[in-house]
Amino acid sequence: MVHESGSADGILPLTQLGEEDRLFQATIRKFAREQIGPHVRAMDEAGVFRKDLIRQMFELGLMGIEIPEEYGGQGGSFFQSVLAVEELAVVDPSAAVIVDVQNTLVNNAMMRWTNEEQRRRYLPRLASDTVASYALSEAGSGSDAFALATRAEDKGDHFLLNGRKLWITNAAEAGLFLLFATVNPEAGYRGITCFLVERGLAGFGVGKKEDKLGIRASSTCELVLDNCRVPKEDVVGEVGKGYRIAIETLNEGRIAIGAQMTGLAQGALNHALAYAKERKQFGKAIADFQGVQFELAEMATQVEASRLLVYNAARLRQGGLPFLTEAAMAKYFASQVAETTASRAVEIFGGVGFTKDYPVEKLYRDAKIGRIYEGTSNMQRMTIAKQLLGMR
Repeated sequence: MVHESGSADGILPLTQLGEEDRLFQATIRKFAREQIGPHVRAMDEAGVFRKDLIRQMFELGLMGIEIPEEYGGQGGSFFQSVLAVEELAVVDPSAAVIVDVQNTLVNNAMMRWTNEEQRRRYLPRLASDTVASYALSEAGSGSDAFALATRAEDKGDHFLLNGRKLWITNAAEAGLFLLFATVNPEAGYRGITCFLVERGLAGFGVGKKEDKLGIRASSTCELVLDNCRVPKEDVVGEVGKGYRIAIETLNEGRIAIGAQMTGLAQGALNHALAYAKERKQFGKAIADFQGVQFELAEMATQVEASRLLVYNAARLRQGGLPFLTEAAMAKYFASQVAETTASRAVEIFGGVGFTKDYPVEKLYRDAKIGRIYEGTSNMQRMTIAKQLLGMR
């Protein structure tokens, strides 16, 4: 568990970790650098994440961090999920978002909202071998998350689902989908219902895979539902209460996106520091020039500030305290820092930073999504402002 800010009684500063979390972080860092690192460029170019690396993430316990041991998981903490996402993003933000969606969106929702039979049926699979996906977005439902057109018709012992989902992360690899549809469009958000949909179900298909600017190795696909029959026992929570599942899960997920963006920024800073020490101009390393030193100092300060916001939001959530404003701040600020830090890193590399031969070009592309998914920057600003003003 992360400790609060330092004081005379010896409590660790916020960004320092207790022994258990420190060892956990070191394990993920080693795995990311040694196992994922050598394949990052090839996976980005191919737009595919290696299956053997996903298998290794399962073996390491990264896909079921918070799942209790009785269901085959690691019995870890929310903060450890955030640490894992951050450390993976230092090396490859695509790997980070795969682990993020699995843990902070799907596993979290499964543990909180499913019944015991559903947990025993699915959690062991999610911890051991089944990638999961969170299917909310549609063509007309982005920031207006509950303008869903996907329809779920009550047919007695089952629901019949029809519609299309867009921009669904992990869809190409997923075996289980946490999918949102409306049972009554006229009821607005009160009609939203959450379903467990397995890959291979009749009437369900994974469609077009998007060709993206960044995080290219992370799959983003369309889902097609054509008279897809979902048994009533696969409804998550109550019919018509899916909006609450979506809102509360996304609020937590935004902390992990903040961690992903912080890790990305740290990766860009690491590359910039190393290159500045190596690159020589006018007879000395560019790190000896005050202009470059000031750039690096500002980058480092922003990355640390981003980390503090993310860790604080994670600490609040883990402690059962209100965290909505802090999560929005963390996601909003970290996404800005990732974009500006990656851009500055490209500039420190100069001309070669603009080529694919060096890693900062990829991180610059990867950073853009941070201001868009799991709530755009404008939506985060709205949330922060409303909370400050006491508005609902």
